[in-house]
Amino acid sequence: MPARIEPLAITAMSATSALGRGIAAHLEAIHTGATGLRANDFSSAALPCWVGRVAGVEAAPLPPEHVAWECRNNRLAWLGLQQDAMLDAVTRAITRYGATRVALLLGTSTASIGATEEAYRRLDHGRFPPDLRRPWIHTLHSLAGFVAEAAGIQGPALTISTACSSSAKVFASAERLIRLGLVDAALVGGVDTLCDSVLFGFHSLGLVSTRPCRPFDYHRDGISIGEAAAFALLERVAAAPASPRLVGYGESSDAYHMSTPEPGGRGALAALDAALASAGIDAGAVDYINLHGTATPKNDEAEAHLLARFPHRTRASSTKGLTGHTLGAAGTLEAVLALLAIQYAAVPPNTGCDAPMPDAAPWLALRPESRTIKVALSNSFGFGGNNACLVFARAASAA
Repeated sequence: MPARIEPLAITAMSATSALGRGIAAHLEAIHTGATGLRANDFSSAALPCWVGRVAGVEAAPLPPEHVAWECRNNRLAWLGLQQDAMLDAVTRAITRYGATRVALLLGTSTASIGATEEAYRRLDHGRFPPDLRRPWIHTLHSLAGFVAEAAGIQGPALTISTACSSSAKVFASAERLIRLGLVDAALVGGVDTLCDSVLFGFHSLGLVSTRPCRPFDYHRDGISIGEAAAFALLERVAAAPASPRLVGYGESSDAYHMSTPEPGGRGALAALDAALASAGIDAGAVDYINLHGTATPKNDEAEAHLLARFPHRTRASSTKGLTGHTLGAAGTLEAVLALLAIQYAAVPPNTGCDAPMPDAAPWLALRPESRTIKVALSNSFGFGGNNACLVFARAASAA
């Protein structure tokens, strides 16, 4: 088991998803349980499903100075950076530490592949059309390259792509960089946009539901794919002693199957145990769990095994019934929702579940609840058994 880590302060955070732009929109959804899912109106061909689409992305082009990075994914990143004074917070960190002492770690599963899809649909005599002959947007690092330029960050800039755990793992990488003294602050986050590759790819695997997803419901039959941009700024606690904190994390790899979790949840349990150990707590100290909860039969069955480690007083929910599964952005988006639960004493509801699985029912918050949350856990489990668990706490609880 890993040693206990030194907590890090979360000095700023932001979320943009189908629920709206900024923290206020997401807090409202936590209080009401209103979903952001809608009937699919995105794919290039008809596909009967529901999606978590962010309104207004098409009407938000990048500023002229960043036009070389123009694509839908970077547009969504730009929208997200403008919410909740996130760019201002990054600027203050750069002023405090220097641009080379701030790291950038972003998770994504598809980056700007939507632009590459468009380029292939519009081939010009076997070549990409002139407006899309920009190699830097046809790479997985397109997102981090754009955000580094837009935010003025000159420290280490890393792209992490481990499927749906991508932007949970960025927190762990940030902690290591800060602990090793390589940087003094880190902007972490995740951005993924809807695209045909994802919609039709998951459909071909039989994982997409034709109705809004139902996490941990006995009759669940698949995911609803969403898109999001979420960010958080991490610094040493001395910079913001009253801010909520990252107090632990755990990572593991099942290597069980390319797209199916290990049925008994052993890899996820290994990540959970490591997260609790690095936080210096046991499962009984956790007040709320943001479950990965994709609403696929296999994922929810495997993840339910983890809940038996917690007392029934611990509340749990998947928020994918609110936002859809935002893939590479899910880790940070759901970390932000867990942090909101701590800050506002509000348990997000497990929207979409009418007949809860017996193995999960005692812990599930089916409706919004008001409850003091001192410690929250956020789970992210990706294809190939890429598992990550994050532990967050109020400042007083972390102490």
